[in-house]
Amino acid sequence: MTREQTGITSEAELEQIYGAVAKPSLTKETDHIHPAYRPFIETSPFVALATSGPDGLDVSPRGDAAGFILIEDAKTLLLPDRRGNNRLDSLRNILHDNRVALLFLIPGIGETLRVNGTADITTQPDLLSRFAVNNQRPKTVLRIRVERVFFQCSRAVIRSKLWDPAGQITRDRLPSPGAILHQLSQADIDG
Repeated sequence: MTREQTGITSEAELEQIYGAVAKPSLTKETDHIHPAYRPFIETSPFVALATSGPDGLDVSPRGDAAGFILIEDAKTLLLPDRRGNNRLDSLRNILHDNRVALLFLIPGIGETLRVNGTADITTQPDLLSRFAVNNQRPKTVLRIRVERVFFQCSRAVIRSKLWDPAGQITRDRLPSPGAILHQLSQADIDG
């Protein structure tokens, strides 16, 4: 069998196909929130939170007003957990495996920021109060210890036309959440 038939099975094979990592790709990585990266976090109204647990992987959207994730110091981020659907997939995963990854998106900006680290879940009253919005405190706050930070170039966002209004579709082209629940529950839930 040829490699095309069996698939890639080693890093050496990958490197043979893709070549060496370019110097800028290595230079952009830091082990802390560098001042050049602070604006990405302070301006982002959206982050995808990736976790891993006994039932597998999870990526969960988190969003709020720009700057909702606070930089406590160069090695620590604070992420409030606002009211949601109470599945708690990410939080349950963190209890088993505290490794997390964050992908920050900023509307209209092609570059993204990636942060890897570890997290713990806290209910410290002072932190919950610090994140209160309209007198509503989050249930918990994630304290994320930063291990790796780097920006990702805009190629994927450009190719996907994510921020291009011409590429946006109207809501009626997809089923609504109610319609999905109606179908999945075999009409037990009225959408």
